Amino acid sequence: MAQTRLPSAGFSITIRIGVVADASAIGRLTTCVGEAGAIVTALDVVDSDPTTVVVDLTCDTADANHADQVVKALEGLDGVDVRKVSDRTFLLHLGGKIEVTPKVALRNRDELSRAYTPGVARVCLAIAENPADARRLTIKRNTVAVVTDGSAVLGLGNLGPAASLPVMEGKAALFKRFGGVDAWPVVLDTQDTDEIVRIVQAIAPAYGGINLEDIAAPRCFEIEERLRELLDIPVFHDDQHGTAICVLAALTNALRVVGKRIEDVRVVVSGAGAAGTAIMKLLLRQGVGDIIAYDRPGVLHSGLKDLPEAWQWLVEHTNRDSYQGDLPGALRGADVFIGVSAPNLLTGDDIAGMADNAIVFALANPDPEVDPREARKHAAVVATGRSDQPNQINNVLAFPGVFRGMLDAHAEEFTEEMAIAAARAIADVVGEDKINPTVIVPSVFDSRVAVAVAAAVRAAAQSAPVAAVDTSAP
Repeated sequence: MAQTRLPSAGFSITIRIGVVADASAIGRLTTCVGEAGAIVTALDVVDSDPTTVVVDLTCDTADANHADQVVKALEGLDGVDVRKVSDRTFLLHLGGKIEVTPKVALRNRDELSRAYTPGVARVCLAIAENPADARRLTIKRNTVAVVTDGSAVLGLGNLGPAASLPVMEGKAALFKRFGGVDAWPVVLDTQDTDEIVRIVQAIAPAYGGINLEDIAAPRCFEIEERLRELLDIPVFHDDQHGTAICVLAALTNALRVVGKRIEDVRVVVSGAGAAGTAIMKLLLRQGVGDIIAYDRPGVLHSGLKDLPEAWQWLVEHTNRDSYQGDLPGALRGADVFIGVSAPNLLTGDDIAGMADNAIVFALANPDPEVDPREARKHAAVVATGRSDQPNQINNVLAFPGVFRGMLDAHAEEFTEEMAIAAARAIADVVGEDKINPTVIVPSVFDSRVAVAVAAAVRAAAQSAPVAAVDTSAP
């Protein structure tokens, strides 16, 4: 059964099946699942009697429709009773994915008296006298607010605050797992820019940093800019800066693989939203040769009128030859393609028209701008946002370490210098002697990544006048 998507753990199901106990029973089940295009990952016997065996068969499928097809194929076998189907992704989310756990024991009156009243009053008065002590004596030292209005959830669109909560929970879990940072979802039931700014300003005293997430462009630009001016803690829009850091890190190593310099390459970027704009600004900061930006109106060029402010800035700083054709035309002779837009915009033939030793980052998820298998026929280095493909460019490489470093430095803002330092740290974790066309970024589970990024960001923060580093003991 042909599938447009490959099976993945994101659509894993467990099927409880009763089957007549004979020598070929289990084999018939696994063969059926394989022929239906799924991948069996586990098979456990849960019960049996002299005539029947009950098994839990777990398999990866391509999507919800494919899962239904697999189940129907099993139901069509003689002597098979499908009793229950469980979606393992939904099971993982039951009751949410994060919780609050006290860091201190409260076993007796003595401990209670110090953690709460009367002892806590002394700490309150100390902070009232010196507000900076809140970073040392409260959760502010290690806590980040993950703020969204639900207006641009993943690639799914404007789903609203409640539907965005599973993503924000996941983000908070990643903060803790990879950076040791306590993060909490703050999902707002408003998409009014002024109201969002005011709410975040009002809750900021409890947090050491603000991570903006899944807020649609162009409002996200204004929200971030205004909050940066209002707050004395870092404001980081991960869809912009996290993506840009990871792309720069991956491009640094990809250019090492193909032997090109960033100042000599021409880059085409599909998608001039939050992520694309931040990527282009960071590449320009690094002295990239030239960039052509593409979005819904087509290629951004000086002949376009009445553009949003963010796009007008891009028009003024990119596409120096004022190219006005289509996306495949822009790619002809280009050294690098970066896609943060929509699936299936390009073909392998389009990639074939790029320069020798081309680099392709097709990051639309779950379906990239070009089939990576086709792209690899013509490009020297190919990366995607998918975990089932080589060279996964994933923001988890950046944001846990970035916030770890900023919190440790008690930084008051996020800067471009920190972004560049973080990108360099991610790239260097791989090591110039280890990189190759299929390894340009480290694994998201490489324990060295967050440590290296945190150290680089902290060093950048300490060298800036905005940093206020507390070296006292906790």
